[in-house]
Amino acid sequence: MAPWLPTKEEKYGVAVWNFPRTSEHHLALHIGETVHILQASEGWYRGYSLRNRAAWGIFPASLIHLKGALVERRGVEESVVPTEMPMVQEITITLREWATIWKQLYVAGHMELYDRVRQMMCELMERRSQLLSGTLPKDELLQLKKEVTGKIDYGNKILKLDLVVRDEDENILDPDRTSVISLFHAHKKAAQTIMQRIQEEMSPQQSALGCGARPAASPCHSLYLCVRNFVCSIGEEAQLLLALYDPVQQRLVSENYVIRWASTGVPQDIELLNNLRVIFTDLGSKDLQRERLFLVCQIIRVGRMDLRESHSRKLSTGLRRPFGISVMDITDIIKGKCESDEDKQHFIPVHLATADNDFLHNMIRKAVEGKDINHKGQGFWVSLKVLWGDVSHVWKQHPHLVDRSTVVARKLGYPEVIMPGDVRNDIYLTLVQGEFDKGSKKTQKNVEVTVCVCDEEGHVLQNMIYPGAGVGPTGEYRSVVYYQQRHQRWMETVKIAVPIEDVHRTHLRFTFRHRSSSDSKDKSERIFSMAFVKLVQADGTTLHDGEHDLVLYKGDSRKLEDASAYLALPSVRSPPEPRLLSGSSFRVSSGTSSLTVSARDSFQISTVICSTKLTQNVNLLGLLKWRSKPSLLSENLQKLMTVDGGEVIKFLQDTLDALFSIMMEHSDTDVYDTLVFDALVFIVGLVADRKFQHFNTILEAYIRQHFSATLSYKKLLSVLTQYVEQVSRGEPCDLLLRTFKALEYIFKFIVRSRHLFAQLYEGKEAAEFQSSLQRFFLCLNQLMQSPMEGPTLLSQGAALKYLPSILEDVCGILDSSVLGALLRDFIGNLPPQRLLRQKLQSLSDIVHSKAFQSYECRELLLQAAVPLLQDLVEKGEEEEACIELLSSILEVLYEAQKRTEELEAQPGAGETQHQDLVQVKQHVRLVLERLLHPLTRRVIVLDRENSLRSHYVACMAAILSQMDMEHYRSYIKAFPSRAELMDFLMETFILFKDLIGKTVYPSDWMVMNMVQNREFLRTINQFASTLAEMFLSDDSFELQLWNNYFHLAVAFLTQDSLQLENFSQAKRSSILAKYGDMRATIGVSIRDMWYNLGPRKIEFIPGMVGPILEMTLVPEPELRKATIPIFFDMMLCEYQLTRSFARFEDEILRQLDTEVEGGRGDEQYKQLFESILLSCCQGHPELAELGQSFVALVTGLLERLLDYRAVRNDENKTYSMSCTVNLLNFYKEIGRQAMYMRYLYKLRDLHISYENYTEGAYTLLLHARLLKWSNEATTAPVQGTHGPALRTQRQLKEALYNQIIHYFDQGKMWEEAIHICKELAEQYESEVFDYELLSDILQREAGFYEKILKVLRPSPDYFAVGYYGQGFPPFLRNKVFIYRGKEYERREDFELQLLSPFPSAERLKSTCPPGQDITGSPGQFIQCFTVQPAEDTRSRFKGRSIPEQITNFYRANHVQRFYYSRPFKKGPKDPHNEFANMWIERTTFLTAYPLPGILRWFAVTSTTTTIISPLENAIETMVKTNEKIMSEINRHQQDSGLPINLLSMLISGIVDPAVMGGFTKYEMAFFQESYLREHPEDEENIEKLKDLIAWQVPLLAEGIRLHGQKVTEDLRPFHERMEQCFVQLRAKVESQYGVREMVCFEDQRSGRPRSMAWGPDWDRLSHCGDRQVPWWEHRPEPPPPSPLPAALSRPQPLCPDQCPAPGTSRGSILPPHGGMEQRHPVCSPQAPLAPEPSMLTLLACPSQAPTAEKVLGLAGPRHSPAPCSLLPARPSPAPMLPSTEIPPTPKPTESEERRTEHRENCSSTFFGHRRHDRCQSISELPEPKDEKQRLSHVSDSSSAGKLLGPSRAGAQLSPTGPSPSPTGFGGRVKSASKAPPLPRKISSAVYETFLELSDAAGGKVTTSPTAGGNKGPKSPPLPTPKFKRLSQL
Repeated sequence: MAPWLPTKEEKYGVAVWNFPRTSEHHLALHIGETVHILQASEGWYRGYSLRNRAAWGIFPASLIHLKGALVERRGVEESVVPTEMPMVQEITITLREWATIWKQLYVAGHMELYDRVRQMMCELMERRSQLLSGTLPKDELLQLKKEVTGKIDYGNKILKLDLVVRDEDENILDPDRTSVISLFHAHKKAAQTIMQRIQEEMSPQQSALGCGARPAASPCHSLYLCVRNFVCSIGEEAQLLLALYDPVQQRLVSENYVIRWASTGVPQDIELLNNLRVIFTDLGSKDLQRERLFLVCQIIRVGRMDLRESHSRKLSTGLRRPFGISVMDITDIIKGKCESDEDKQHFIPVHLATADNDFLHNMIRKAVEGKDINHKGQGFWVSLKVLWGDVSHVWKQHPHLVDRSTVVARKLGYPEVIMPGDVRNDIYLTLVQGEFDKGSKKTQKNVEVTVCVCDEEGHVLQNMIYPGAGVGPTGEYRSVVYYQQRHQRWMETVKIAVPIEDVHRTHLRFTFRHRSSSDSKDKSERIFSMAFVKLVQADGTTLHDGEHDLVLYKGDSRKLEDASAYLALPSVRSPPEPRLLSGSSFRVSSGTSSLTVSARDSFQISTVICSTKLTQNVNLLGLLKWRSKPSLLSENLQKLMTVDGGEVIKFLQDTLDALFSIMMEHSDTDVYDTLVFDALVFIVGLVADRKFQHFNTILEAYIRQHFSATLSYKKLLSVLTQYVEQVSRGEPCDLLLRTFKALEYIFKFIVRSRHLFAQLYEGKEAAEFQSSLQRFFLCLNQLMQSPMEGPTLLSQGAALKYLPSILEDVCGILDSSVLGALLRDFIGNLPPQRLLRQKLQSLSDIVHSKAFQSYECRELLLQAAVPLLQDLVEKGEEEEACIELLSSILEVLYEAQKRTEELEAQPGAGETQHQDLVQVKQHVRLVLERLLHPLTRRVIVLDRENSLRSHYVACMAAILSQMDMEHYRSYIKAFPSRAELMDFLMETFILFKDLIGKTVYPSDWMVMNMVQNREFLRTINQFASTLAEMFLSDDSFELQLWNNYFHLAVAFLTQDSLQLENFSQAKRSSILAKYGDMRATIGVSIRDMWYNLGPRKIEFIPGMVGPILEMTLVPEPELRKATIPIFFDMMLCEYQLTRSFARFEDEILRQLDTEVEGGRGDEQYKQLFESILLSCCQGHPELAELGQSFVALVTGLLERLLDYRAVRNDENKTYSMSCTVNLLNFYKEIGRQAMYMRYLYKLRDLHISYENYTEGAYTLLLHARLLKWSNEATTAPVQGTHGPALRTQRQLKEALYNQIIHYFDQGKMWEEAIHICKELAEQYESEVFDYELLSDILQREAGFYEKILKVLRPSPDYFAVGYYGQGFPPFLRNKVFIYRGKEYERREDFELQLLSPFPSAERLKSTCPPGQDITGSPGQFIQCFTVQPAEDTRSRFKGRSIPEQITNFYRANHVQRFYYSRPFKKGPKDPHNEFANMWIERTTFLTAYPLPGILRWFAVTSTTTTIISPLENAIETMVKTNEKIMSEINRHQQDSGLPINLLSMLISGIVDPAVMGGFTKYEMAFFQESYLREHPEDEENIEKLKDLIAWQVPLLAEGIRLHGQKVTEDLRPFHERMEQCFVQLRAKVESQYGVREMVCFEDQRSGRPRSMAWGPDWDRLSHCGDRQVPWWEHRPEPPPPSPLPAALSRPQPLCPDQCPAPGTSRGSILPPHGGMEQRHPVCSPQAPLAPEPSMLTLLACPSQAPTAEKVLGLAGPRHSPAPCSLLPARPSPAPMLPSTEIPPTPKPTESEERRTEHRENCSSTFFGHRRHDRCQSISELPEPKDEKQRLSHVSDSSSAGKLLGPSRAGAQLSPTGPSPSPTGFGGRVKSASKAPPLPRKISSAVYETFLELSDAAGGKVTTSPTAGGNKGPKSPPLPTPKFKRLSQL
C-alpha cells in the first residue's frame, strides 16, 4: 500500500454518505458530518470528525465532498476554518442543530411544530443555495441576509434554543470585542424583536401591521411595475394610461404611465417590447397607510368616433374615445402583507365600455367596487415589487430592475422629504368636468377640450404639456370625446412644466370644439367656447391648489384665440356669482372686447402646484422678496410665524437664504437680529416637529453645503446669550423654551458660520468667540442655580434636555478642561433634589457626546456624576435613570480602554499611549471604588421580579470585566477595616450564589450568561486569594466566610449553564472555543483552597460533604480525578480526630441519595470513586480495612441508586418499584431509618398510583410494625398524609392501620383487613377502652366477612418472566421473576407491558431455560409464560364444608411456590392411546417471598424440575376431575338459581366421552398385565387410580340427580341420554372396581343447603423409581397448632367422654356398615399419634390447622391444646397392637408481656391470629443475604418430613374396621361381584374422609412399615380398569 502523505489542499470535507465502522481503523461517518483531513493514500483519507475530535480513523475519499477552508496552525496542531460566507456557515450549523430536534419532534408526535420547522428548514436551504450562487446583487444580498437572520432567530426561539445577538449589519456579536452593556442591550433588543415576530405570527391582524412597519420606517418608497403583456382586441391604435388610484378620495395619486399601443397588438415603439417598465416614486408613509390603493389603467382608443361605422364614407380620425379600464387592488403589496416579487405575474382583466355615456372615471369607481365581469381572457399581465428609497437609491440598489431607461412616474404632490437641490416646478392640471348646452343643434355636442400653454401675446408655448410619464411633451393636449353628453366628466390629468422664469407671464387656455364623426363636417366645426386661467395671481402668488370654476367665453373663433381680447377679462367665477337662466348670455363690459360670457355652460378644473420656487402664501412671498419692499421687512418677519409649516418647509432653502441675507446685509445694526433669530428658531422648530422630522437631513445638508453667512455667529450667539441672561434674572422670556428646542441647529449655524469666518479671515477673533461661548455657558450655569419655579423651572428642564446636543460642535472650540468645568458646574449648580431625572438624563447624553471622550473633560464630569450616582443608588431613587447613566459611563470607559489597549499593543507605541491607558484605568478605579459595593447591595435588596435587577447585574458584570489585578488589590486595600472587608466579601459571595442559582437572564441568553460566568469566575478566584491571605491564620480565620466561599464555588461549578454534556455538539464546541471549560478552573481552585485549610478542615465536616459530593458528580473525568481525593482527606481528618469517620459516612450516604436521584452520577463515577478511594486507603494502613468497607458500602448504594434512577421515569413503573425495594432493603440493612422510611413511602405512592392497593397496604405495614402500642414519641420522620399532628407511636400506628385496612379493602384482601381489625379491636377493647371506635371497627370487620362471601373476587394469574442477555440492567440481567397479574389480565396484555420499556427486546417463544448464547449475548430477550400456584393450604380444609369463596382465596394468595408443567412424549408412540407415554416435566419455582407482598413480583431463588410419569399424571387428572365435579355440585347446592350449562357439559363429557374415550384410555394404558409386569413398582398407584375411578361414580350420581331436578323440558331428552350412559358406566365401574357409597348430610347451620367437599390427600401419591422427589413434597413437621376463631370452629373437639359411639353421628357421621370402630385418636388408647392429620381432622380440630403464618412463612412456635379429632386417622394395615393414649398438652399461661407481644405481632389467615416469631413475614422484605439462609427453613422442613417417613402410612386400623384402600380412602366399599343399587344419598362425611380410610373388602392386603416396625397385609390388585384422559373435559 502506498504511504500516507499529508494533504495540502484537501483539508476539509463533508460526508455525503453513511460509512459504518467495520474495522478498528475505520472512522464511522454519517451524512452531513464534517471531517478534518490530515493524510491521504490511494482513495482513502485519514483524519477526525469535527463533531467528535477524539475519534480518529480512515474513511473512503469517494464519500467526502471537499470544501474550501483556511488552515490555522498552532505549533504542530492545525485547525480548519471554512472559507464560506459567515452567513452560510451559520445556516449550516443551524440546519444541523434543527435537524436533530426536528426528528425528536416527529417521534414525540408534535406534528404542527414539526411541519413549521420543516418549512423553515426548507426555506433556509433555499436561501443558502442563493447565497452560495454568488449571483445576487448587493441589495438583494442584504435583504436576503436580514431575512435569513430573522428566520434563524425565530426558529431558535420556538425551538427553545439560544438567542443569537447581532449588530446592525446582522453580524454575530463577538463577546470578546463587545462590552457587557452592549451585549445586554443587544439581547434585550433581539428578544423584543422575536417576541414581536411571534405575536405577529399568532395574530393575523398584528402580522399585517408588523409587515407594514418596515416600509413605513423609510421616508420614501417606490413601486416597480413591469407590463409583461397586454391582450385585447381593439382594432385601432390606443393609449394605455397606468396610474395609482385612491378609491376613497376617488382620484389619482400619481402621474400616468402612458403606453402607445399599435393596432397590431404591440407597442408603437417596437424597442419597448418586453421593456415596458415604470417606477412610481415619491410614495411616503402616508401613502402606504391609505385604506386602499389600486393600480388602474385607462384604455383610450384613438381613431373613429364609432368602431361600428363602416369605411363607406370618409370618417373623421384621431379622436380619443373611451374603450375600457383595468383595476387591481395592490393594498397588500404596498403594505407588505404579501410578498412582492418581480418574477411573479398578476393578471388584470379589462372592463370594456358598453355605452356612450360610460365615463372612464365612473367605470373605475364601479370596477373598484368589485363587480365581476366576463373579460374573456382580455387583460394585462404585470409584475410588481415594492422598493425602498428614492429614485437615486433605487438605481443604486436595484440596477437589474431599474436603470436610466426605466420610466419614472412621480407622485401628484410633494414627497415627504424634499432634498436640497431637488428643484421642481410642476403644475398638475386635471380636467374635471363641464356642462354644455346643445345650442342650435338637435343633439348634444361631442365636446373635445384642447389645452395649451400661452404667453402674454397668446402664442402657444411648445413642449410644455406632458400627457404622462413615458411620452414626450407636446404643445397642446386634446381630451377624450364622449358621444352626445350634456354633462361631461373627464377627470384627465396632465403635467404642465413651465420654466420658473416664464411662469409669471404664462396662462392656460382651454378651447372647446364639437367633433363630428364625418370628416367633412368635422373640419367645418369651429371653436364654440373658450376659458383661460393665469398661473400667477395679481398678488404674485401661484395659482392656488384645488378646483377652479372657469368662466366660459363665446365669440368669434379668432377673437377667442386672441390673448389681448381675453386676458383682461376675469377667468374664474366668483363663488357668490349667481347662475343665470339657461340659455342666457351677457356681454362683457369692455368696449374693446367682443366676447360674451356663456352662462349656460360651465367648466371646472383642478390644479396641484409642486414647485420649490413658487409659493401660494403671500406672507412667505413677501419675505422671499424682501428687497422689493424693505419697509415691510419687520412685518414680513413677524408674519412668517403664521405661515403654514408645510409651505415654509417646501421653500426651506430659499427662506433660510432670505433670513441670513437679511442678517448679513444689516450686519452693522441689530434691528433685525432678534426677529431673524426668532424666525430661525421657528423654522428649526418646524424641522424638529415630528411631522417634518425627515427634513433634518435637508437642514443639515443646507448647513454643510449652502450656508455662507460668515458673520451670523456673532449675532446668533449674542441673541441667545441675551435670552438666557434675561431668564436667569427672572424676567419672562416666552421664546427661550422654543430656543432651547432649536439649540442644536442654532449652534450648528453658529459653529459653521465661525468656521467659514475663520477660513475667510485666517482664524481671526478666535479668543473673542471662545469668550462669547464661555459667557453663554456662564449665563446658562447661572440660570441652573435659580430656585424659582414656573418658567424658570421649565427653562432649566429644557436646558438639561437640549444642551448635550451642542457638545459635538462646541468641544472642538473650547478647551476640554474648560468645557469639562463648565459642564460640571452646569450639572452641579442645580439644587440637589431639583429635576433629578432630567439631570441624570442630561448627564447620560453628555457621556455619549464627543466631549466625554477627552480625559480632562471626563475626569471633571465623573467627579460630578459618580457621587450623585452613589447617593441615588444607595437610596434607591430614580433607579431607571441611574442605571442608564451608569451603563453609558461603563460603555464609554470600555471603548476607551479597548482603544488605548489596541494603540499600546501596536508597534512603535510610546509613552503617550501608555499614559492614556493609565488614565482610563484611573477612571475605572473611580467608578469601581464608589459604585461596586452600592451596586451589590442594591441587587441584594431588589426583588427578583424587578425588571431593573438584570440591568444592575449587567452593570456589575461590566465593572468586573474592566477590573485588572491592580484594581482588585487597590479595591481590597481601600476598605478601612477588616470587618468591612469581610462584610463585603460575605455579601458578594451570597449575591453571586444567588445570581448563579437563579439567574436574572432568560435561559436562552447564552452569551450573556457565559460572559457573566466568566467575570464571576475571575472575581471568585481573586477573592479566594484574598481569603487565603487575610482570613486563614488562627487569629483571623472566619468559618462562615470560608463556608460561603466553598458553597459559592460549588454552586458556580454545578450550575446548568456550564454542564456542557447537556448541550448539542455545536453549542458545546462554541462554548469551549470561546470560554473554555470553566468547571475545571474552579474545581482546581476549590481543591487548592481545601488543602490550604490545614487543621481547620474538621470544622467543615460534615457540612462540606454535600457540596464537595455535588462537585465530584459533575461528569467531567479530569475534574472528578482532581476532586474525589478530597473525600479521603475528609475521612482521614475525621479519623485522626475521632478514630472513626461516622459523621462523614452518614452525610455522604444521605447526600448521595439526593444527588443521584436528582440526576447526577453515573457508572463511570462509581468506578472512579471506588478506584481512587481504594488506592488512597491502601496508602494508609490504619484506614485500609475501614476504608474498604466504606467504599463497598458507597458503591453498593450507588449501584442501587443508579438502577433506581434509570427506571424512575419509565411509563411502566414495574422496574422502578423493584429498584425502590432494593434501596429499601439496603437502608434497612445499614440501619438508616430515615432513608428507609423515605423510600418506603415512595414505594407506597407508586403502588397507589397504579392501583396496587394490596401491595401498598403491605408496604405501609412495614412502617406500622416498627411502631409500638405505646405513647412514646415518634422518632422516624412521618411522611404522606400522616402529618406532625400524630405525635405518639400509638396515634401513628392507629392511623397507619386504618389506612392499611382501607387499602386492603380496595385490593379485596379482606382476610388481611380482618386481621388488622382484630388487632385494633383488641386495643380499643382492652387498652384504650374506646368502645365507640370498637363498635366502628367491628362493623367494618363484619362487612369484610360479608364481602368475602358475596363479592365476586377473581383469582389472579401468575406469570414467570425471565430477562436474559447483557443488555438488561444488573437488577434484571439473567434473572427470573414471578409476577402476580391483575384481575382478568391476559398474558398478551401483560407481555405488552413488559416489552414497552424495552422496545428492542426479543420475546422468546420457548419455555425452556435459554443457553449461554442467549444469556451472554449483548441483546435483550424476555421469556414469559403462565405458572400455577402450589396449593400448600388445601389440606387445612379437608373434611369440612368450606365455601368456595374462602378456599379460592388461599389457593391463589400467600403462595411462595409455583409450578409449570410441560408435557412430553417418552418411549414408543402409541397412535391409539396418547396417555400411555404422556410424561410431565414439572418445574417448580420458589420465590424470595410469598405473593402478594410489597411487590407484585419477586425474584425466583431456586428452581426444581420433577418428572411425573403417565400413571401419576393420570392420577392427578382424575383427582382434579373429581374435584371439579364436587365443586360444581356444591355450587348448585348452595345456589339453586345457577344455570346448569357447566354441570351439563361436565357430566356429559364424562358419562358419554364421544371424542376422548373417557377413562377407558387409562384402563388400556395402565391396567394391562403387560404394564404391571414391566412396572411392578406402580402397583399401589394403579390401585389408587382404580379407586379414584370407582369414587367418581357416586359423585356423578349426585350430579345427575341435581341436573334432573333443574333440567328444563327442552333438555329432558339430553338428561335421559346422560342417565342411560351413566347406568352403563356405573354398572361397568362397580363390577370391576367395586361400589362406593356416600350418604348426604345437612349443614348444622340453619338455612344452609347441603354441601360436599372434595380434597383427597394427593400429596401422598408416591413417586416410584429413582426419580427426584421435589423438596416441597417432603412435609415438614407441623408446629403446634393454633386455635381457629370461634366463628369457624363450630364443630368443637370431642373429649374422651364425648366421642360418638360406633354407628352414631354428630353432625358429620361415618357409615356404620363394615364394623368400623369410630374412635378419636386422643380418646382411644389404641390410637397412635398420627404424624400428619388429614384435612378433615384439621378442620374438625382447629388447633391442628396450619395457619397462614405457616403458609406465608410467618408462623412461629405455638402453645396450643393437644390435637383432637372427630374422625379416626388413617388406619394402619399392620396387625393390631396395644395402643397408647397421648394425653392432651395443657396450654401454658401467658404473661401480660407475652400477650402484648402476641397482639402486636399476630397476623391473619383464615381469620385467625398468626405470629411471625419464627419466620419473616412477606412484608418484612429484606432479602436474605445468603441463599443457604433463605432456604434453611425449607431444608429443615424436608429433613423433618423424611424422619416421619415410616409412619406416613397412617394410624393403626381398628380390629373390626375395614381393610385399607390403596388410595387411603375410607367409607362404604362393596364387593365388585354384584351390582349395587344406585345410591340415593351421599354421606354426611365429606369425600376426603373416605379417602383417608382403608377398604377392608379389597382382598389382598398390602403391608407397610408401622411405628413398631411390623408390616401389614397387602390387598390383592383389582382388575385393571379402562380409562381415558379427562384433563381436557
